[in-house]
Amino acid sequence: MRVLAAMSGGVDSAVAAARAVEAGHEVVGVHLALSRMPGTLRTGSRGCCTIEDSNDAWRACDKLGIPFYVWDFSERFKADVVDDFVAEYAAGRTPNPCMRCNERIKFAALLEKAIALGFDAVCTGHYAKVVRDADGRPELHRAADWAKDQSYVLGVLTGEQLEHCLFPLADTPSKAEVRAEAERRGLSVAKKPDSHDICFISDGDTRGWLADKIEMAPGDILDETGEKVGEHAGANAFTVGQRRGLRLGRPAPDGKPRFVLEVRPKDNTVVVGPERLLAVDEIRGIRLSWAGEPLPEAAAGEEFECAAQVRAHGDALPATARVVREPTDDGELVVTLESPLRGVAPGQTIVLYQGSRVLGQATIDAARSLSRPAV
Repeated sequence: MRVLAAMSGGVDSAVAAARAVEAGHEVVGVHLALSRMPGTLRTGSRGCCTIEDSNDAWRACDKLGIPFYVWDFSERFKADVVDDFVAEYAAGRTPNPCMRCNERIKFAALLEKAIALGFDAVCTGHYAKVVRDADGRPELHRAADWAKDQSYVLGVLTGEQLEHCLFPLADTPSKAEVRAEAERRGLSVAKKPDSHDICFISDGDTRGWLADKIEMAPGDILDETGEKVGEHAGANAFTVGQRRGLRLGRPAPDGKPRFVLEVRPKDNTVVVGPERLLAVDEIRGIRLSWAGEPLPEAAAGEEFECAAQVRAHGDALPATARVVREPTDDGELVVTLESPLRGVAPGQTIVLYQGSRVLGQATIDAARSLSRPAV
């Protein structure tokens, strides 16, 4: 196949490209320039997509003997990921920019351009697997190394996109083996640390970064009974489950810490309470999509068994789900967990599994406990 290898500048994408070359594919490497700040340098393991990463990607392609290009996707990245991130926080939600980047940049904008240029597939260093069902249709599954599995952040992919995805690291038993392979191949990124945090907030100070983008106004912090217990400088900077930075003037009656239970941007208030009130067992999601062919029960609006995961490195919990659809909308996903889960924030992503298979995903719109009234 003609394969476009997305080169992040890290060890995973370098080894994935090397394996694609070794498999006999015609491979071209491309690094995505997502920032208009060409002097940006990575700090330790923070961030990605920097000038340092671009240079590392070029060196890897040079070592592999494949062409290398840099594509400027900075305008699209700003509109589809950064601006979306700001808008979600302004609406009182906690977004997942990595999901948006995979959905709208790496497997939408990049894949669209690759296909237009005659490539058959896009190759990345994600730890996930594409499997064909009995009818030859693609399904997304967890990688062999569940500890490194990244199928959660790929849950936004559609069946059409999976037709053109190549994940050479799918069956790799560990990240240590990838680094050892990079060492054997003479790739300079063999010992490069993994990136973490939000790539466009390199210092990790999300609240400080948002303060320059969202108009913050002081407001009240209420407890679970509606009584004022403090003040804040801007409700949009808080997220459900947050404990630190509340600066409450009045301690809880039992002396235990309080946590953010709800953010209400409309009246600029933050609701806090004991940790036990963070537990929810019903999650409702919007912007629903299926990673391949949906289950017949899901398509028919019937209840089906699954496992639900709400964090990239969280556990998938047993659940039942159904799609509630009005005649004029795309449907709302309603998930009932067998056991309560704490700290579920609107704006995050819920991904559904059956075994190792990713069924689909939705953006969390609301979460509540079925056994207690709303705060």
